[in-house]
Amino acid sequence: MLLTNNQSDIILNKNQLAEIFISGCKTKEAIGVESEKLLIYRNNFKAVKYDDVVKVLECFSEDKWQRIYENGNLIALKSDIGVITLEPGSQVELSLAPYENLDEITTHLMNFYTELSTYADKIGAMVLESGIQPVSTFEDIKIIPKSRYEYMTKYLPTKGLTPFVMMRETAGIQSNFDYKSEEDAIKKLSLALKMSPIISAIYANSPIRGGKASGCKSYRAYSWLNVDEDRCGYIHQKLFEKNTNFSFMDYVEILLDVPMIFVQRGKTCFPTNQTFREFMRDGLLGIHANIEDWYNHLSLFFPDVRLKSYIEIRNHDAQNPVMTFSVPAFWKGIMYNFEAMEEIEKILLKYKYEDFLQLRKTTPVVGIDAKLGNIQIIDLVKEFFDISYASLRANKKSEQKYLEPVYEYISLKRVPAEKLIDDFKFL
Repeated sequence: MLLTNNQSDIILNKNQLAEIFISGCKTKEAIGVESEKLLIYRNNFKAVKYDDVVKVLECFSEDKWQRIYENGNLIALKSDIGVITLEPGSQVELSLAPYENLDEITTHLMNFYTELSTYADKIGAMVLESGIQPVSTFEDIKIIPKSRYEYMTKYLPTKGLTPFVMMRETAGIQSNFDYKSEEDAIKKLSLALKMSPIISAIYANSPIRGGKASGCKSYRAYSWLNVDEDRCGYIHQKLFEKNTNFSFMDYVEILLDVPMIFVQRGKTCFPTNQTFREFMRDGLLGIHANIEDWYNHLSLFFPDVRLKSYIEIRNHDAQNPVMTFSVPAFWKGIMYNFEAMEEIEKILLKYKYEDFLQLRKTTPVVGIDAKLGNIQIIDLVKEFFDISYASLRANKKSEQKYLEPVYEYISLKRVPAEKLIDDFKFL
């Protein structure tokens, strides 16, 4: 079978692949937020099934939200403020359009949470404020009818032991930031990768799985450790070196050698484990790589921090609303303040790549009890939040208020997961 190809979009050389990153350079400083939520039935705490989640989505006003279908199945809603999508295990995710003002972001997030909770209640369900299904495991949760996820379901188990946990059981928070230049993008990418396991530790909020304590503070983060080494983790050791010698084209070269999962033409997906470099060279079923294939390939690369036409900081468990608001606030205080970035870089300069590799493996289990070298993670967390707090306060917009819920945990040397574990003991 031969596939059709839009000749005007065919990739002729590698330089075209870096264009998405080059075009991302901009002077504005907007913030994007992607917040996933899990739904459970009130009577048994089990995961809400796809058909019932569709009923919840159908409650959102058609005047405000355009419905999006794939093969007759409702999979998303779209409006001026962003997109609501269904993730593989029927998680409901709001991807906000970028805003520069944190108050606008929190207003839209709160409105979404309020509506989602109201509509979930109509089907006897509730919205979880944690990062993993507490009772249902992936064996009990069906993948939603979306071809992209069907191919991921076939491919990822050949690469790791826990992809189904990640895909079907978990929910997280992502925050996205602009960059002004290639140098600024790489600086942000490198710093956020180093900080990622430290910050994810204070947001650990997924300890209960399968109806019992899992032994992890963040089982969501733990599941990511064994999904697919080709596309997860820290991208490259060069990003952890002093005076990082890394470029957009370095990122392109890494992505070129990552195996693909599928090629899509129209509504049809075709499986392939070619690398993108091989696809560019050899084609598939008579077609050759185009820009849309490259965009799709980028979306199937899952490092802890991802480069697109903006920086995606991905590794936070889902939280209650006020803790959710603190995620974009914290990162804004760092990512949009050069002096704040420099200050944190100096703190982390003495640590080696191997130290961060070890930290990434330990924080999902023990959270802020982990160490980076000889330093307790909680001490670094406090230092980093103090830097962000001072940065936000200097803007004189009172945005530092959004960090206050995290300081409550810092002062107690606890994480949200520990409260869940305490509450679970009394169920």
